[in-house]
Parts: sequence; C-alpha cells; structure tokens
Amino acid sequence: MKTQSLLYDRSHSVRELIKRFLPYYKPYIGIMLLDLLCAGLTCLAELTLPQIIKYLTNTAVNDIASLSVKTVLLLALLYLVLRGIDAAAAFFMGYQGHVMGTKMETDMRRDAYDHLLKLSDTYYSNTKIGQIMGRITNDLFDVTEFAHHCPEEFFIAGIKLAAAFAILSKTNILLTLLVFVTVPVMVPVCLKVNMKMRDAFALRRHQTGELNARIEDSLLGQRVVKAFTNEDVEREKFKEDNVKFFDYKKLSYKYMATFQLTVRIFEGVMYLVVLVGGGLFLLNGMIEAGDMVAYVMYVSTLIATVRRIVEFAEQFQRGMTGIERFIGIMDADVDIFDEPGAKELKNVKGDIYFDNVSFSYPDDGNTVFTSLSLKINRGEKLAIVGPSGGGKTTLCNLIPRFYNIDSGTILLDGEDIKSYTLKSLRENIGMVQQDVYLFSGTVYENIVYGRPDATREEVVEAAKKAGAHEFICSLKNGYDTYIGERGVKLSGGQKQRISIARVFLKDPPILILDEATSALDNDSEYEVAKSLRDLSDGRTTLTIAHRLSSIVNSDRILVLTRDGIVEEGSHAELMEQKGIYYGFYTRTSEVK
Repeated sequence: MKTQSLLYDRSHSVRELIKRFLPYYKPYIGIMLLDLLCAGLTCLAELTLPQIIKYLTNTAVNDIASLSVKTVLLLALLYLVLRGIDAAAAFFMGYQGHVMGTKMETDMRRDAYDHLLKLSDTYYSNTKIGQIMGRITNDLFDVTEFAHHCPEEFFIAGIKLAAAFAILSKTNILLTLLVFVTVPVMVPVCLKVNMKMRDAFALRRHQTGELNARIEDSLLGQRVVKAFTNEDVEREKFKEDNVKFFDYKKLSYKYMATFQLTVRIFEGVMYLVVLVGGGLFLLNGMIEAGDMVAYVMYVSTLIATVRRIVEFAEQFQRGMTGIERFIGIMDADVDIFDEPGAKELKNVKGDIYFDNVSFSYPDDGNTVFTSLSLKINRGEKLAIVGPSGGGKTTLCNLIPRFYNIDSGTILLDGEDIKSYTLKSLRENIGMVQQDVYLFSGTVYENIVYGRPDATREEVVEAAKKAGAHEFICSLKNGYDTYIGERGVKLSGGQKQRISIARVFLKDPPILILDEATSALDNDSEYEVAKSLRDLSDGRTTLTIAHRLSSIVNSDRILVLTRDGIVEEGSHAELMEQKGIYYGFYTRTSEVK
C-alpha cells in the first residue's frame, strides 16, 4: 500500500482544472453573484455577536449603571434581525446554489455525451464502458456540490479571516500576530497532504469505474458464465477488484484523517497562544475582560472557519477529481470529423472507388490493407468473402468513415468521401452488422430508429419486407412488446430480422450487409434473402457472407485475404477457376 499514492498520474494542476471549469459558470453568473452575496450576509450575525458580547461585558465591568434593559433588548433585536437575514440567505444558498450546481452538472454531462458521440471506434475499443459511465454519472455528482460550495466556502472564509484579523488587530496587534504566525507554516503542510488526498480520491474513482466495468461485463455475460460453470472464476475476479477498491478507499481515508490531524494540531497551537498570551496580557492590564472574551470568540470563529475548510477539503478533492476525469473525456481526440468546407451528400448514384487505399488500426498498428484499389459500380451487387481477419468488415466500415484511412482515397460518385459531411454520408448508407445491437425498448422503437419520422404503417411495411411481421404479431404486445436489454427476450434470428427491418425503413441508396442472414434458419433466410434482393435493386449493395449460398446471384464476388483481393468474378467464373472461392464453396456444400 505504501506506493499506491504514486499510481495515479496527476496530469493537471488545480489552476488548470479551475480554468477549464470556469466557463460553465458563465450562463449562471447572476445566480452565482447572488449566491456569493448571500454567503457574505451569513457572516454578519457570526461576526457581530462577539462585538455585542464585548460591549455588554466591558459595560458591565466598567459601568454597570449605564447598562439598561432597553439596551439589552435593542442589542437582542439587532441580533435577531441579523439571524433572520442569515436564515434567508442560507435558504437561497441551499436551494438556488444547489440548482445552479445541478444545471452546471447537466451542461457538463451534455458536453461529455456529445463528445463521446464524436469519438471513433478506436476510443471505445480501448476504453471500458464502465469507466465512461462512472465519469459522466458519479464523478459529475461530486461536481454539483463543488460548483456552488467552492466559491461559497472560500468567499466566506476570506471574509471571516479578513474581518477577524482586522478586528483582532485593533484589539491587540501583538497577540493577533502571535496567533496568525502559525498560518504560513500551516498552509504548505496542509497543501502537501491535500495533494496526496487528491491522488487517493482519483485512484478510488478509477477503481470505481473498474469495478463497474467488471460487474457490467460479468452480468451481461451471465449466460456464458453459467454455461461454462465459471461462477467461481467470476467471483475471484470480482473479489480482486473489490479488495482493490477497499484498499484505495482506505488510502483516501488515511490521507483525509492525516489532513484533519494536521489542522487540529494547528488549531491547538492557536488556542494555546490565546490562552497563554491572553492570560499574561490580562495580568498586565494590556487587554480588558470584554476584549478578551470577544478575542476568544473571534479566534473560535477563525478556527471554525479553518475546520469548515478542512471538512470541505474532501469535497473539494472529489470535485477536482471529477473535473479531471471529465476533462479526460473532453480531451480525447476526435479522429473522425467534418473537413473544412464539407458539403451535404445529395442525389447519391452509388459509384464507389477505393484508390490505392492503405489502412492499419491506429491503436495497435495492425496493417489490414496496403495499396488496395477497388471499383464498385452504381447499383452493383458486390459480395465479399474470405477468411476471418482478412479485412472484409473493415473494408465496409471505411465507406461510412468509421475509421480514417492511412493513405489513398475513397471516392463516392467521383468525390472524396471526406468532402461530404459525416451526417449526410452516413444517412445514405444502410448497415446490417454482424453483431446485431438492439436498444432496450419495444420492437417498434427499435425498427423506427432507422427513420424516426416514419409512420407506424411504414414501420409495419418494413417489418413485412424483412420477414419479421409474423413473429412480431405473435409476441404478447405485438410491436409494443418490450424486448429487454440488447433484445435479450428475442432469439438471434428474431433480432437479426428486426435489424434488417430497420434498414428497410431507412431505405438508403447504399447497403452494407455484414452477415445479414447469418442467424436465420433456412426458411427465414430464404424469405429475407428475397426481400433483400428486392431492396437492393438499383442500389449499390455490399454483402459480406460466410454462408456462400446467399451470394451466388451477386453481380460480382471478391475473395479478400491479408494479401488483398486475390480473386474476382461471378459465382460461375470463380467456380471455373477452382481457386480459393471454389474451395470455400465446396467445403460449405460438404458441411451441408
């Protein structure tokens, strides 16, 4: 545990974090100023009470006859009014201050989510979803408290420290200097411990994300866990992450307690100075009794202020950690973006040309293509086959710019796809991916996702074309049936047909079918294949298939391997060549 505090790389200073956070105050500057005004008003009663006690004590000691009931009642009324102002100000701070913080949290979560939508697949391939979830939920909860408490606490502390120093100096400058001489020593010591506490909180936050990711991974894969009877394995993995979370939390409490201990020691020194110095000054007639009482009360206020800052330190560090982890998302590079001057893609014809394209995955440098050239004519039904890892899916993912190519050019209708806006480019491409993803919701909501402005009749028609209407009607609530997270209540074939219906509804000029019928039985495959043929008429269609019977009628078939395009032609032509495709097809037939 002794080296754990070094595990976190603190890449931003407090000043940098505050600078990045300040713009979120701009829309709410009016509320912020009112909040600070109220914070100042809450100090009035606390700073005035010692003066009232000082006056009463000195008057009682020096001239008791001049002290009347009326005077006492007037002072009491003054204090009552101040307490009323304090209560109203505290209510505003407690309500509007928190609302302001929540609005800022909402704005930050919106910006983080918007940025996440712009990030490429590479980011998600290297970042755990549990970590991302932690950053835009739990971490930003702490930012809410930080957003309004931080200005309040430091503003109140500044007022009280300045007022206490001014008033105490007027009472006895020597004693005041003795009390405040501890501050220059106290500040650097507390800051050092505070930085260690921040590191510990950051580690704790990171491990919270790891724990969330572990739980999400094991629960979503619970069927696989049970199928392989690996419950004990998952328990051991969870135990390891859970114990690590405990260790980091324990470490954060250690530094928090050390910080509190440091401040308590300095508090004790301050009280000791007041006790010894004030007692000696009283003995020598250098301070009056009322002044001494007021002095002790102001020192108590001073120490209470320091204690309040100490208690806020934990919240401050949680806020700093939350902001830093938020910045970690916002600083993630957006690799895929609209180029300057990008235009809307309209009236798509569907001519696609890969001109000397090279591509390797940016995270691991794994080369997929080198100088690949391929022309796909408008309306052509092109099938791509080959061994796993040959780059079939990657090739198709380059067309909607899920990745940027290393060199070369991909042209659509004679122009570089980078010259089009991402939104318009992807709006004209329909994809049925190998890994079917359905959202938590109803059947209808998942199909209409293909075109949110579609009518219910259009949704039903799309489902019929995809061969999904019959099984949808047999569900308990038909199109309004809840399908569970990731469509867990449906079979693989049913999920596949819903995803196909989604593309039918979108009705794009370019189709990419990545194993679109892989999860279907023979009857369903025949029905969907017929609908896909109807849909692909007049459209540029790229089909990736391992089940070769589904592509025999394609206009052209490519065999793609790590060496590039090694064979090309119609089904009949490739069978005559008796090459790689012939081997694939005959082996598939033998399996059947």
